Amino acid sequence: MDALAGLLDGPRAKGAFLLRMVMEPPWAVRIDDRAPLCLMCVTEGEAWIVPDEGDPVLLRPGDVAIARGPEPYTVADIPHTAPQAVVGPGGTCTTLRGEPLSQAMRLGVRTWGNAADGSHTMLIGTYQMGGEVSRRLLDALPSLLHIPAAVWNCPLMPILDEEISRDEPGQSVVLDRVLDLLLIAVLRAWFSRPGAEAPAWYRAMGDPVVGHALRLLHDDPAHPWTVAALAAKAGVSRAGLARRFTELVGEPPMAYLTGSRLALAADLLRQTDATVESVARQVGYSSSFALSAAFKRERGISPQEHRTAGPAPCT
Repeated sequence: MDALAGLLDGPRAKGAFLLRMVMEPPWAVRIDDRAPLCLMCVTEGEAWIVPDEGDPVLLRPGDVAIARGPEPYTVADIPHTAPQAVVGPGGTCTTLRGEPLSQAMRLGVRTWGNAADGSHTMLIGTYQMGGEVSRRLLDALPSLLHIPAAVWNCPLMPILDEEISRDEPGQSVVLDRVLDLLLIAVLRAWFSRPGAEAPAWYRAMGDPVVGHALRLLHDDPAHPWTVAALAAKAGVSRAGLARRFTELVGEPPMAYLTGSRLALAADLLRQTDATVESVARQVGYSSSFALSAAFKRERGISPQEHRTAGPAPCT
C-alpha cells in the first residue's frame, strides 16, 4: 500500500454527505460544516468558491475543487452574492437566522437547490470524519485546490453524476466508493501536474529503493521492522537505505514507522471498540504498556484519553 492508498484506509468514506446542488442565480451558500475535506464538481453553468482568505476560484463544467476544512467558505454564482443559506456540521441547512431549509429546498433523492431546472449544477461529496492515518496527506494540501477540466480527463465524474440520485439497496456504499476513487484521481492529478510541489514522502514513492521500503512499511506496519530488515528487502546496505530514506522522506525510517503506527492506533482507538492491548498488537507494539508509553511520549496523552476525547478536530 502506498501513501495515497492509505487515504482509502484512513478517512475512508462511510455514509459520506453527497448531493447534487441545482441553483438558479442569484444564489450563494455559506459552508461552515467544519468537514475535513469536501470535493466539488461543476456539471452545468458556473460556480465561484469564495474563501474567507485568498482569492475566489471560478469553476466551470468539468472542473473539480477540493476544500480542506475546517475553515468556512462560500459557494456562489458570483463572488459578491450574499449568502441565503448556511450549511452546518452534518449537512444541516438553515437560513442565516437559523431557520431549517433542508426540506424546503429538497428537489429529489440527494438533490437540493432553489430551482428544479436551475442553470447551475454541482456535485458535492464531503468527508465528515477526521482521520489521522491520512494526516500527512491532508497537511500537504492547500486550503483550496482547483483542477480545470482542460488539464485532466476523469471518467469518474459522469459515474458520480449518474449514481448520486439513485435510490437503490446499497447505494450509499456505491457512492462512498465512487467518491473515494474520484478523490484519489484528483489528488494524483494535483501532485502530478507540472511544477507541483508534492510532499517529500509522495515523491519518494517513485524512488526504486525508498518507495519499496515505504510500501513494505505501509503494507505491514505490525511487522518488527528494523532498518537492516528493510535494507535487505530493498537490496541495499543499511547505511545506504537510512541515508537515502532520510534525504527523500525527511525523517529516518524508524521515525516514519513510529508516526505511521501511532496514527493508525489513533484511528483504531476512535473508530473501533478494540482494547488497547489489541490495538497495540495490530500496529506493532508488544503490549498496551508499550503503546501507551509511545503514545504519551509523542502525543502527550494516553491512548484511553485519546479514545474518550471525542472526534478528532479537522485540522
